[in-house]
Amino acid sequence: MSFRRFIDLVAASGDLITIDKPVSTTYEIANVAHALEGRPVLFTNIAGYPGWRSCAGPCSDRRYFSMALGVEMTDLMHRMTDAIANPVAPPIVQTAPCQEVIREDVNLFDLPIVLHLPEDGGHYIASNVVIINDPDLGRNMCYHRLLRLDERRFAARIVENRGTYNALQKTDGELPVAICIGVSLGVHLAASMSPPPNVDELGVANALSPTPLVKCITNDLYVPADAEIVLEGRITRQLMSEGPFMDLTETMDTTRMQPVIEIDLVTHRRDPIYHILLPGGLEHKLLMGMPKEPTIFAAVNQVTRCTGVAITPGGTSWLHAVVQIDKQGPDDGKLAIEAAFRGHGSLKHVWIVDSDVDIYDPAQVEWALATRFQADHDLYVYANQPGSSLDPSGIHVPGQKSLTAKMGLDCTIPWGADLHLYRRGDYGHVNLRDYLP
Repeated sequence: MSFRRFIDLVAASGDLITIDKPVSTTYEIANVAHALEGRPVLFTNIAGYPGWRSCAGPCSDRRYFSMALGVEMTDLMHRMTDAIANPVAPPIVQTAPCQEVIREDVNLFDLPIVLHLPEDGGHYIASNVVIINDPDLGRNMCYHRLLRLDERRFAARIVENRGTYNALQKTDGELPVAICIGVSLGVHLAASMSPPPNVDELGVANALSPTPLVKCITNDLYVPADAEIVLEGRITRQLMSEGPFMDLTETMDTTRMQPVIEIDLVTHRRDPIYHILLPGGLEHKLLMGMPKEPTIFAAVNQVTRCTGVAITPGGTSWLHAVVQIDKQGPDDGKLAIEAAFRGHGSLKHVWIVDSDVDIYDPAQVEWALATRFQADHDLYVYANQPGSSLDPSGIHVPGQKSLTAKMGLDCTIPWGADLHLYRRGDYGHVNLRDYLP
């Protein structure tokens, strides 16, 4: 389901909020989107950008992914797991909506790129997925935030020792790149996952939801045919200052010297819709955290029967998880804790609960902590562990892996205990229409 069709879907369901009042790309549009966070918001009147619309919040709730992919919310993790294990090669088309309008005279100031916060280094694109070809591993899709420098250039945050960075090290000269804005929720999920290096993320996207591709005009890369906007260009060897910019933890990331991307061509749909993604917001958190749930699920399933995983927004959707298991033995809680940390290396704190606890309900998780946990033997602390560079409380030394203390809480019913003492009482269901006017 394309980005545009999804907007139609949430409009029909009553979830979409439409703002017709003129809004500025300097702070105002971000502030309004933040005030309405959790709902898709369509801005139809962007000051200084006639003919453009912007949408914020399409990825801000698990329910929207469920709607876009046509699955129950509880099945999202299993759908992602199946797509990684069974990618489907996308079909190729010759003509595509994303190339309805071709702009050879590139001017990045023609795009409604947002200045989010007064602390930001400038106007940033945060919603884009980037497609490159690795000389050895083939196509790679990921995210890089982009700081607009001038009419044709961005400074891109390219994290060291990951896909795009590694491809650059193998490339003499410049690396062709395609930057896609306004893509389907399936493409967003696939770009957020970390499949093995030989797995094509666009094949994962096509397994999640049909994703036809079209060839770029100035290079040999292929992009989602129904993207709203595509910027074709090259990652150069030039470096420029990039940052500061708010990261996942809602704290400001530092300034670094980063590669410059030069844009050669802009293509887009007629009446394009620009996707605004708020840094540190719910979309950022879900797209970072939710794709880690299948990797934790797989790791825990190697040691016990795992029935669910939820990366929690309170833990910035990166540092905290709740793992649901069906215990098979007395040590399964501890084994699940250690496996969860293997499944997601940046995880800092994890709760292990039984299968009768709703992992998406913080009150139920806290109830399990209150009734099934004893700190003197159910708490596990691991000092000086590899952690996340996004955690400001960790130990960070330039050029070295960040370190942190990790904690696991086994909130499961003790093995061999009288289950009747630990079960929650359940009232019967009634139809309130039989009792209320």
